[in-house]
Amino acid sequence: MDHVLLLHGFNKSSKDMAALSKYLETFGFHCHSLTLPLTRQEFDRVTQLVVNEVEELAGLNGRKVHLVGHSTGGLLIRHLLTDHSAAERIGRCVQLATPNKGSQLAMLAGTVKGYTSWFRTLKSLHTAYIEKLSLINDTAIEMGAIAGTTSNLWLGRFIKGENDGRVEVSSVDIPELTDFTTLPFGHKDIHYHYETAVLTARFLNTGSFH
Repeated sequence: MDHVLLLHGFNKSSKDMAALSKYLETFGFHCHSLTLPLTRQEFDRVTQLVVNEVEELAGLNGRKVHLVGHSTGGLLIRHLLTDHSAAERIGRCVQLATPNKGSQLAMLAGTVKGYTSWFRTLKSLHTAYIEKLSLINDTAIEMGAIAGTTSNLWLGRFIKGENDGRVEVSSVDIPELTDFTTLPFGHKDIHYHYETAVLTARFLNTGSFH
């Protein structure tokens, strides 16, 4: 049975990935979730916690560990692949609504005095911050991404372009992805839908959403 490590987004906990975990287990995966300090820490500063968990899970049966990350959790995956320290233990990866090119809302939050000084994870979602990290996947690890297209959140009105209420679709899609697709869901609920689990399981098994 393949292990899947689920990584939550900004200001959330492992509980936020419970629904997706339950769905994926019906497809035969053994799912695990971490609660990460993704509120007051830049996402790249908590990568080692994920590395440690990957190494522990891989040691259980000697098989590679798949990674699935929602929003900021998807950026953690990219940083992990760039770091290479656990690359040989990683299987396939799926990002859900991840602001790979940065978040317009995070940049807007940065204009509010003191806001990103307190919520430092948001600071690390700025386009310039992500570009500075040079998150390039030059491994052979396949990574797919799913973007939401339903802007059902109030803050979505401040985002230019098609978005899920938090992240613009164009920010999710990047050249190094093996596959990319969209679903008609919002940012806060995309990982709660069975349809998302179906596509995620398909990619983890085949390397394609189609």
